Amino acid sequence: MTPHIVSDTIVMFRRCARHTVRSRDTLIISLLMPVLVMMLFTYVFGGAIDVGGPYLDYVVPGIMLLCTGFGSSITATSVSTDMTKGSIDRFRTLPMYDQVLLAGHVAEGVVRNVAAIGIAVAAAIVLGYRPQAGIVGWLSASAVITLFIVAVSWIAVALGLAAKNPEAAGGLTYAIMFTPYISSAFVQTATMPGWLRGFAEHQPATPVVETVRGLLNATGAGSYAALAVFWCVVLATIGFGCASWLFSRVSGR
Repeated sequence: MTPHIVSDTIVMFRRCARHTVRSRDTLIISLLMPVLVMMLFTYVFGGAIDVGGPYLDYVVPGIMLLCTGFGSSITATSVSTDMTKGSIDRFRTLPMYDQVLLAGHVAEGVVRNVAAIGIAVAAAIVLGYRPQAGIVGWLSASAVITLFIVAVSWIAVALGLAAKNPEAAGGLTYAIMFTPYISSAFVQTATMPGWLRGFAEHQPATPVVETVRGLLNATGAGSYAALAVFWCVVLATIGFGCASWLFSRVSGR
């Protein structure tokens, strides 16, 4: 059973990847928008924001989370398109595990988001970003951000299944896209008003971005690391559970 699940997931991943590549305008926007936002914050807002060091070093981990937010919209919209255009109904007639259809979208979203983050980091290095992390630091930061991408991708799949149409699916992901802004991704939470600071410090994006920032800048992740992994596991579990339930409900199984 397991080999079939893996091979079927790869088949679905390839299908989703081909659809994304064919939609060149969407692909280009998802890959380049984070770079443009990074330049906006660095050169327009960065000079007015005091983070105790180079602002570019501070903001790059936040851009990584922003890439995931932008990518979630594409994943949710793609899932909703499959549901509304009957593609899922045709795939259900094939001898495959139901969740493979959803796992293909998640796998494609992970690869696309990792590519977007890679482009953003490369652009940041050209602009002067100089992370101090060694190999272990890079691998650890990559593992945390990948786990976060997986979690957000499953949430996006669930939203895509819950939406009535692709347009609504994209709108439902706005909360994911804006979550990094209300965290320590772009400014220190200490500068926020008290009522907002409490939320910013206790939502999932903050421990994730602080962990990645600490690992890449070689300042240490401290207690944030365990909390970041905890939030990623919780979000992935919730996303997978909701997606499975919604898919079963829609398919009548």
